[in-house]
Parts: sequence; C-alpha cells; structure tokens
Amino acid sequence: MSLLARRLPLTARRCAKTRGAGGGGSFFAEGKHEPGGNLFGETPPPPGQSRKWESWEGPWYFTFGAATAMLTIGLSARPDSSLTAWADRQAAAKRAAA
Repeated sequence: MSLLARRLPLTARRCAKTRGAGGGGSFFAEGKHEPGGNLFGETPPPPGQSRKWESWEGPWYFTFGAATAMLTIGLSARPDSSLTAWADRQAAAKRAAA
C-alpha cells in the first residue's frame, strides 16, 4: 500500500475503487482505445480521388463564413459608444456653446 493510500480515509479509497481509478477499469486504461490511424474513423479515398463532402458540410461552411463576414463588417462599422467618446462629444458641445 502506498503512502498516499495509507493517508486517505477509508471512504475515499472505496470511492476510488468503485469509480474505476484503480483496477484497470478506468476510461484511460491501457488497451481501451487502440489507434486506428484514420482521422474521425473515416477511411481515406483511393489515390487520385478527392473526398466527397457530406450533405451538411456545404451549409455549415457557408453559414460560418457568412457569420464571420457579418461580424467582421458589423463590428468594424459599429458606432463608438465608449464613455470617453461620449465625454469628448459633451466637452466639445460645451466648448462650442461657451
């Protein structure tokens, strides 16, 4: 028994064993996830052929491209509503009035 296990209370040691932290039953145990070599489990197309898009990929890329363009243009064209800009406008108005 390790020094850490001796210091843990009995209930903590029981929880660790039931949750799989010890006896090889955990999610990260060896042999659970063997690498297959294919990204996302997709087999690569034969040489000379390109990968065929799935039905959701076109709308997905279009939507995110359009959202990025709208945010870039919209955020760069927004009015300056900072506190210092407001104070500058107020000060300029008071100077012009005086």
